[in-house]
Amino acid sequence: MPKIGKSVKRITWIASAFLAAAIIGLGFFTAWGTPVFEEFVFFAIIAVFASSSILNYIDYKWKRAVDEHLPNLFRSIVQAQETGMTLPRALEEAAKRDYGPLTAELRKMNAQISWGMTFEEALVALAKRVDTMLIQRTVPLIIEANRSGGRVEKVFDHMGKFVQSTLLLHKERQNQTRPYIAIIYVAFFVFIFTIILLFKSFFVDIEGLPLLGTAVMAPTEIKRLFFHMAAIQAFFGCLVAGKMGEGTINAGLKHSLVLMVCGYLALKLFL
Repeated sequence: MPKIGKSVKRITWIASAFLAAAIIGLGFFTAWGTPVFEEFVFFAIIAVFASSSILNYIDYKWKRAVDEHLPNLFRSIVQAQETGMTLPRALEEAAKRDYGPLTAELRKMNAQISWGMTFEEALVALAKRVDTMLIQRTVPLIIEANRSGGRVEKVFDHMGKFVQSTLLLHKERQNQTRPYIAIIYVAFFVFIFTIILLFKSFFVDIEGLPLLGTAVMAPTEIKRLFFHMAAIQAFFGCLVAGKMGEGTINAGLKHSLVLMVCGYLALKLFL
């Protein structure tokens, strides 16, 4: 998957905001004061978050691929330095191998060094471009190891083990939190099923009957209420799922969009 830059994300946010404003404007002129206007607002929210959540997911997969190739890169550097190569030369030779999306970044770094940039400046530029947690942690260690000299391959050997342990812990965390994410999905669909069942078997039959001195709401008002409840639960519940599963709230947007669309279709088809 390609890397998604910050400028692309910013442009996508702006374009999504304009699209959402256009949808709301269209709804204002065609369906203001009717329940249909709320559907325009719903699709405007979908338009705002859909593209950004897709780009965040693509960028997340790219960064994960970079981190997963770091242990192999460090292993290659250790092997190269054991043959007597300097650290810049070892990285130049490593760039000739395949490390997934990390290969292009290594080649760009070597090109910057050949154009006159210092080795440390090229490493700092690499860390800014890639911008993953593991790269941000390992680049300062590489710079200090290069400054100190000596048997630098021992530093890379330990860094490779550290990165491997971090990746294993991350996978273990995902495996442990996956059942909780599934619970959020199951709870939402149970909620939707309960709404449909109650509406079909209870609320339609008591329309207009006095209950505790007040008349029961019309079915259209009940549909609107259920629609609001389903959208709110899908959006905020899945933000929690993203925080538990991947450590960021933004990661939950894709879950929110899936459940919001599923809830809308279910209520539209069965109510």
